[in-house]
Amino acid sequence: MVGKTTTGVTIRQLQIFREVLRAGSERHAAKILKITQPAVSQQIRQLELEVDLVLFARENNRLVPTDRAWDLLRSVDGALQSVDRIARSMAALRNEEPGSLSLAAPGVFCLNAIPRAIQAVRKSNPLSFQIRSGSYQQIAEHVLNGRADLGVSRLPLDERAFEWAPAATATNVCLFQAGHRLAAKDVVTPEDIIGEALVDIEPQFAAHQMNINALRYRGVEPDIAVEYDANGHDVGFVAAGVGISIINSLIAREYRQFGLEFRPFEPGAIYHYVVFWQRGRQLTTGMRQTVNELVGVFTAT
Repeated sequence: MVGKTTTGVTIRQLQIFREVLRAGSERHAAKILKITQPAVSQQIRQLELEVDLVLFARENNRLVPTDRAWDLLRSVDGALQSVDRIARSMAALRNEEPGSLSLAAPGVFCLNAIPRAIQAVRKSNPLSFQIRSGSYQQIAEHVLNGRADLGVSRLPLDERAFEWAPAATATNVCLFQAGHRLAAKDVVTPEDIIGEALVDIEPQFAAHQMNINALRYRGVEPDIAVEYDANGHDVGFVAAGVGISIINSLIAREYRQFGLEFRPFEPGAIYHYVVFWQRGRQLTTGMRQTVNELVGVFTAT
């Protein structure tokens, strides 16, 4: 999609500029963009002339971004993402399959579920994937603002903005090292973890309040050894024997390669996970295939 800004800078020049910064070199950017390296160099030089800024220092045949380059990227990136979204929507209307797909999901699901789904997709479809992570709120914003084609999150989501396919239901579990005394329990309760050090999510998350309040309700002051701010940061501490953790069953299954065990924890909550996209968006063949594979992987875990 080529157009001109009021300064004479083309959208294509800005897209190439962005890719050079992302890829770290003209050579890698050319490969990603499927154009020649001289074409990339020419467009970058023309862009610098149009904006009258030195965007790169030339050192040993390499482009080194200046501070002005990063400032320009921050200024135009949002607009370029909108252009990307329009291009993808037009491709979908023409029933064309883009070569890449962007997926936003909690980083913890990149341990097992998402790699398995992508592997299944790529057996029959040579899509390349861009993965964006963040909090559940950030993931929703990625999809809403067009930075991601699909997202993996848990309900509630705004049904006015999104459509989704149910993927999995999870409940609270207690995670611990293999051979821990809690392995003898069918269900772990707050009384069972008295005296145990906890690896717990930060107080700003509702899960923290549920876990801690359950202990305090029974007159037990929790021994919090480590607090973390994103799911997936807990597993290393539990595997190292620092403490136990109260998480949900879908996340616990992502940790299968660590040799840990988990048991249902009560009182607990129920979490409904979905694969979602912008409401009204026409899904390409690759998007539908990715949705189906993600749902299948999460259902099977």
